[in-house]
Amino acid sequence: MSASLSVERAFVPSPQDLVARARAMIPTLRQRAARCVAGRDVPAETIAELHDAGFFRILQPRRWGGYEMHPNVFYDVQKALAEGCMSTGWMFGVVGCHPYEIALFHEEAQAEVWGEDTATLVSSSYQPVGRVTRVEGGFRLSGRWGFSTGSVHCQWVVLGAMVPPAGPGEPPDMRAFLLPREDYAIDTDSWHVFGLQGTGSHDIIVDDVFVPEHRTHRAVDGFLCANPGQETNPGPLYTLPWAQVFMRSVSTAAFGGARAAIAAALEIAESRVSTNTGKASKNDPFLHAAIARAHAEVTEMEQTLRLTFEDLMGHADRGEPIPMIKRTHYAYNSSSVVRRLADLVDDMVKLLGGRAIYMTSPIIQPWLDLNAGRAHVANDPANRTQDLIGGLTGQDPTFTFL
Repeated sequence: MSASLSVERAFVPSPQDLVARARAMIPTLRQRAARCVAGRDVPAETIAELHDAGFFRILQPRRWGGYEMHPNVFYDVQKALAEGCMSTGWMFGVVGCHPYEIALFHEEAQAEVWGEDTATLVSSSYQPVGRVTRVEGGFRLSGRWGFSTGSVHCQWVVLGAMVPPAGPGEPPDMRAFLLPREDYAIDTDSWHVFGLQGTGSHDIIVDDVFVPEHRTHRAVDGFLCANPGQETNPGPLYTLPWAQVFMRSVSTAAFGGARAAIAAALEIAESRVSTNTGKASKNDPFLHAAIARAHAEVTEMEQTLRLTFEDLMGHADRGEPIPMIKRTHYAYNSSSVVRRLADLVDDMVKLLGGRAIYMTSPIIQPWLDLNAGRAHVANDPANRTQDLIGGLTGQDPTFTFL
């Protein structure tokens, strides 16, 4: 294994190369987007190309053949992929950030996932809907989880569940459970939605399987940045709050979708003339204002979230704890992105008349995808308001997913 990993490390691309590879894929992803949506999954050839480009290794530990790079490299790649196909960008963000979480698990779990193949992929669903029973050496787990993005392309899954209190008066324990493919079924006929159809976010079914203790990750450990995997992955990257990394993975694809929508609005406006009023869209000052505002605010939000991770990594590199007020503020910022972008694109769609409402219109799929992305729990700023206000007034956070 060590010889194989040393070869993989010898071919680590630069961040600039990775982003350039992602941008070069945009035309191909755009051509495949309709097939991706119709098939309700990212095509297998796209997954192979993402592997070949090294994208899934960006947040993976070096000791397991990864690149262990700054998170902004990962998010820049995700934005570019989503500009070609937002479903593909969303899927990459979710599946591609899981190497980070696996690095936080116990060393024994890391070896089970990557010991034979460092290209192994992991999907997830963190809905705390599983039924958990404590048994010797671990737990018995059952349940049905929705929204497991990219699951058919993955060999493992991480599932959320509440562990019952160990004794009277003790609190329940939120954990993520790591299961191999043979321990669960995928219902591939469960993902029928109006947007982000191509993410393949199918249901996962588990029927009373044993999960050893070392294949669980406690939410409180991620919150406290005190994870068992940090013993063998001691780099600054893995001292970040896990939730900050994951939340960005389900908001960042929206930037690519919004930029695709802006390009589509410009394309439609260039030739559209209203058959009712005779007015040309390219001369419409209201449409110009909506497009300009969308471009400016997309850039503003991108810069804000980029600075977020520059700051977070600065704390990590210096070995400093991240102040809770920053964590609550950054979580709130990330949660507000998708809704703001959906509103900006909606403003453009309203000004493009009948040309915009056909499914063949280049602006409709990004519009649908952005509105679907709003539904993710991490993209609802209402879930972050109390923690942000608490941080501003010196109170403890109520939500550990920060």
